[in-house]
Amino acid sequence: MISRTILPLVAAAQSGSSFVPFVSRGRLNPAPPLSVSTSLPVDVDVSDATFSSMDQSDPSDPSSFCLGIFGDLHIDPRNMQDYESGRNDWLPILNEARSSHGNVAIVSLGDLGESKNCDHNPIIPTELYAGTTLCHEVAAEYLGSFGVPYEVIGGNHDLEGIDEFETDEENLEVFLKTHQKPTPQFVKQVADKTLLVGLCSTIFRDAKYTSHEVIVDDEQIAWFEDLLIRHPAGDGWKIFVFSHAPPNGSGLRVLQENHVVNGCCWLNHSDEAKCRKFIELVREHRSIKAWFSGHFHLGQDYQDSITFPTIPCEEGPYPNRGSCVFAQTAVMRSGTSRDGRQQSRLVRGNSQGFQICTVDHQEGGKVRLDATVTYKDCGHEVGTYAHSDVSRGGDSYFKVYQPTEGDRGYICGAEDEDLCTINEAAPVDEDTRLWWRLSSGRVLGVINGMLLEFDTSTLAPLGLVLPKEELLGKTIIVTDSGVEECIIDFDNIDEQPEECDDEGFMEREQAVVVYDAEDPKGMTVIQPNEDGSYWRKIVRNKIVRMKEKRREQAALKYAVEVLGLEENSVKKEIVSTWGPYTSTRGNAL
Repeated sequence: MISRTILPLVAAAQSGSSFVPFVSRGRLNPAPPLSVSTSLPVDVDVSDATFSSMDQSDPSDPSSFCLGIFGDLHIDPRNMQDYESGRNDWLPILNEARSSHGNVAIVSLGDLGESKNCDHNPIIPTELYAGTTLCHEVAAEYLGSFGVPYEVIGGNHDLEGIDEFETDEENLEVFLKTHQKPTPQFVKQVADKTLLVGLCSTIFRDAKYTSHEVIVDDEQIAWFEDLLIRHPAGDGWKIFVFSHAPPNGSGLRVLQENHVVNGCCWLNHSDEAKCRKFIELVREHRSIKAWFSGHFHLGQDYQDSITFPTIPCEEGPYPNRGSCVFAQTAVMRSGTSRDGRQQSRLVRGNSQGFQICTVDHQEGGKVRLDATVTYKDCGHEVGTYAHSDVSRGGDSYFKVYQPTEGDRGYICGAEDEDLCTINEAAPVDEDTRLWWRLSSGRVLGVINGMLLEFDTSTLAPLGLVLPKEELLGKTIIVTDSGVEECIIDFDNIDEQPEECDDEGFMEREQAVVVYDAEDPKGMTVIQPNEDGSYWRKIVRNKIVRMKEKRREQAALKYAVEVLGLEENSVKKEIVSTWGPYTSTRGNAL
């Protein structure tokens, strides 16, 4: 571990900050005997909610609970005002729940510190604040100042202390110690038969592709599956899951384009089997009632930020989301919001169901009901949105077109015809919405002028195949390339014909070709990756890119100081060799 100077917490935090004493993060205590009403606080937007029929006022119901859920905090110790006002918004809500039934907690979804230098370490003035010891100490003090137990999971920036720690393991050890976590994951029983479960990203330096992929390690996945087996819906268990990024198959469509393009939208995004594992567990275990995530820095005003269960598990794999409601969580600080919203999630529940609400930090903590979920039985729910989209001028989030079996954008024939023209009617423009399956089962589609790959089962976007600069005005064809191989049926991996040497059944090898109909001599052949996928897995690990940049800076320094060349002119001429790569750019936040 590299030695460094740790600034005092008081100096690091905004002057005038007033933290209450740190609160123990031990197991949540059972609710004490109740003698007061536990009815919902009367908020303007909630007073007439249908949730009142769930009889949360019954003091004999030990299943009542209240959760505060914070999205990406990205604390900047030089600017604590939004965090202080956010805490003031939350304290009346949490205090009411604590005095009513006592089953109350807050959960932070990770990305605790700002991923830039925050004037926090004079010894290393270029050090990023995120992931440092100081970052986690300030975050722990803040999260401990709400007067109720808190839990936290790691996001894609929480092991970013790359100047302070040599390895992910060293960085993770400080994260766990500072937040008093025995393991990266957590499980807490917040109320009767109600569990809170968190899954933590544990890989940054060792990431195969982008360091900002949210990676849940194999040990946590095995632990999670075992926990689900031991807490079945049939025994009355209700499980609320928390992760920094959402799982593939969640159906959330309020995304940022950079997360789609760079392959860091979903948990374990770059590993096909592990990326799909989470939705498979959701489909299998009906005890999972809700899954909350952050990562996108986008608000909660859109219906697409919450998705309900779709079809009964016995009716098929798509678009089955089990018994789970997926919900995206916004941010508290104005400087981190990508659409101007400053919001957190409030969840109130009991044995009858639960509410998902927004705490609006731009409106003095005003609570708005977003959705109500009512339990029909242990494995079926009814979800109801409380409002339509609340739009603002200038909203420009990347609302992903997600293919649906049988929709009008589907182009049939690509999987079984010798030659199929995908966009026969007109060249690709930014309004083109088309998708098709190849004979291999892979799914490609066009949205916003870009060619994307989608998951074969959930049809969630996986990543960029061709950018709009290379696709607009072009025609796409799929044609036979004349070689038969074996296809892998990803949804029935254990049920393949024996006559195929590998898994799957016979398929034709195909070529995806893009060309300009007015100048067809220049053609682009879309080659798949070695694993058969098509999306560009080219964003390298952040440590690798940082070292590449430093080597370029060393060359620039030599050119200026030794050769006497002018800096700006030399900077434009310096090139590097990375095989197929043409740039060191590729940040994904």
